[in-house]
Parts: sequence; structure tokens; C-alpha cells
Amino acid sequence: MAATPETAGIEMEDGAARQPADLAIAADAHALSDQLKAMRERLFPPTARKTLRAFSSGEAARLIGVSDGYLRQLSLAGEGPRPETGNGGRRFYTLSDIAALRRHLAEQALAKGNAAKARTYLPWRDPALGEHLQVISVTNFKGGSGKTTSAVHLAQHLALSGHRVLAVDLDPQASLSAMFGYQPELDLSGNDTLYGAIRYDGSPRPLREIVRPTYFEGLDLVPGNLELQEFEHSTPQALLRRQTGEDIGPLFFARIQAALADVADNYDVVVIDCPPQLGYLTLSALCASTSVIVTVHPQMLDVASMNQFLFMTADLLGVVREAGGELNFDFLRYLVTRFEPNDGPQAQIVGFMRSLFGSRVLTAPMVKSTAISDAGLTKQTLYEVGRENFTRTTIDRAMESMTAVNGEIEALIHAAWGREKRA
Repeated sequence: MAATPETAGIEMEDGAARQPADLAIAADAHALSDQLKAMRERLFPPTARKTLRAFSSGEAARLIGVSDGYLRQLSLAGEGPRPETGNGGRRFYTLSDIAALRRHLAEQALAKGNAAKARTYLPWRDPALGEHLQVISVTNFKGGSGKTTSAVHLAQHLALSGHRVLAVDLDPQASLSAMFGYQPELDLSGNDTLYGAIRYDGSPRPLREIVRPTYFEGLDLVPGNLELQEFEHSTPQALLRRQTGEDIGPLFFARIQAALADVADNYDVVVIDCPPQLGYLTLSALCASTSVIVTVHPQMLDVASMNQFLFMTADLLGVVREAGGELNFDFLRYLVTRFEPNDGPQAQIVGFMRSLFGSRVLTAPMVKSTAISDAGLTKQTLYEVGRENFTRTTIDRAMESMTAVNGEIEALIHAAWGREKRA
């Protein structure tokens, strides 16, 4: 039966008269936005901005790659930053302190002529040795594959290990931005996303003006919001104008790469959280990438969906290559996410994938853990939450899995830079 003016729209929960769908949905969006703002103000007062906890001396020592005793010696000798002292004389270091210690130890190693040792403390890439900017796209067009969770933990892991990292939120839903404490409709305005640097209207912003520092030392962010979707609408129009002879600048597949060139010297690794669709944004990200991580939830429907994703990606990238796009990946890896080791069917699917793709499936899977989901309730990651919030077994299992995954990717980055051959 066709809707009449009296029945059209959405019935309200409180029994009020039906509203037009757009007004009802807008009301829900505003109500949710207000609650998210209030939640943020409760979690991160007084400025409603996220901060990062301090690290114990043992955690700091493990991150830097030295013993806790050696850190104590440095502290007693007055070398490096002075740690905060808690109850019982326990020492705590901010991530900025840890970065300063890395620089101090690297300078000491260089003074002794040990460049290899200095690089273990401060693993920045060296362009003089041909170590290019590593741009990693984390992608899959099926929701629920753990894409954003994988991207944010990878970016933070690389920052914790001393790299200079730029995280790029390319998803209009802005989940990655939310993990860094941003509420897009409140904290961002026009041209505050990557779209501001890749738009076609002749007045793009330099990416360096869009990049924002985060509370995570060594990790900057290009946030996302709904304006990113404009790239999907404006690209076909720009291609039509190009056919009439108008100069639109680089074609869509080269625009993200051109934007990143503006800040390339400032970073070692760029981690791009792609949108869950294979549109112009994702294609441009893939063409800018040196490496790709495809997240896969080990369920048969997800694997079947990934199959279609791979077919579509191959076809579209083939068209891009014929149009002059460069596609040179250092590595392409499949990351198994939300893995439950005791789930027999999941284990079978992972075995099936390994038999097909071999070493292109990362050895370490990301296990499903309540620690990850519980941390997400306060928009935090495993690297941010305190261990006191979980049972020891739960947090250790989750951290072991996450560190194994990200350590494997970090090793692939270093291999792409040729460090294994020079070691």
C-alpha cells in the first residue's frame, strides 16, 4: 500500500506523530552527537581531549630495547629526561620522555661510531640509503573485518617503536578519528580532511596545514568526516570536464600520492584507514600505497566477500595501470582478524587461506579479545589502557597477539627498506 501523508515517515518512540524520515533521522543524529560529546567530557576532562597514560620503567625499557636497570642508571646519572616518581620510588615515563631517551641513546651510539646500534634506538628511515616513505593501506570493503582496529593499533605500535607515523582517516564514518578523540561534527569544519588536499576546484589546501598532532608522541593524524564522500561525487564530474580539455590536475588515482608528497620528509610510515567500499578514494589510496594489508574475518561469507573484493580491485587497478598509474607494492598481506583459536571452522578457513596464499597470509592472527572491545568502549586501544583494568591472562593474551601482528608488519617495512641485507 502506498504511503499517504498521514502514514509516511517514521513513527516516534514516545508515541508522537510520525515525522518525515529526514527530520527523524536528523533528530536521532543530534541526540547521539550530544551524548557522545557529554561522554567525551566525562572521560577526558577538563579539555575533553584524550591524553596518554604514563608508562612504567619496565614498559619504557621494553619499548626502547634496554634493561630497566640501565634506565635507572641513566636516571641516577642525570642523563635524559627526569622520570616522574610515584609511590615506593617507582619511575614513570611519558611517551615524550621515551622519545627523548631514544634520541639520547642514539646520539651516544653515533658518538661511538655505531650507526647500526643508533638505528635500533631511533629507527627513522634514511632517504640517503634509499629508504622510501612507506604508505600502508588497510582495506576491505566488508564491514566488521577489524580494519580500523588494525589500522589504529598498527600506527600506534610503529610510533611506540620510535617511527614517525602519519595516520590518515579516509573513511567518511571517521572511526579512526574517533579513536584519537575527535568528534567530526564538532571538531572539524570544511577542508579539515584529506579531501581538502585532493579536491578539484583549484583551491586545495597543502596537506601540512591539515595534519594534526595527537596526544601520541610521534604520531600525527589527518582526520576524516563526511566531506570525504564529496570526492566520490566530484571525480566523475572532473573526468567529464577533462574530456572537454579542462586541466583538472592529476587524475584521481594520483591525487593522494601528490598530497602526501607535501609531508613525505616528515614521516617514516603513513597508515591509511580506507573506506569500506571500492570507490575513487580507495583506488587513489591503493595507487599511493607502497604496501597493502587486507583484513579478513575467518568466516566463509567474509572470505567469499573478499573474493569479490579481489576481483573488483584487480579489474579496476588494471584500468588504472593502463591509464598510467603506478602499482608497485613492496608487500601485500592478508591479516586474519577476530580469530578464535578454539573455533574449529575458523581454524579450517585460516588453513584454507594459507594453502592458497602461502606467506601472503600474516603468520600471526589478531585474536578476538574482550580486552580490545572493552578498551574501545572508552575509545582506547590496547596500548593505551592500563593493565589494572583487565585480568592478567586476558590482557597478556591480547597484547601478545597484537604485538606479534604489528611486529611482523614492522619487519616487512624494514625488509622493504633493505635493512635485513645491511644488517
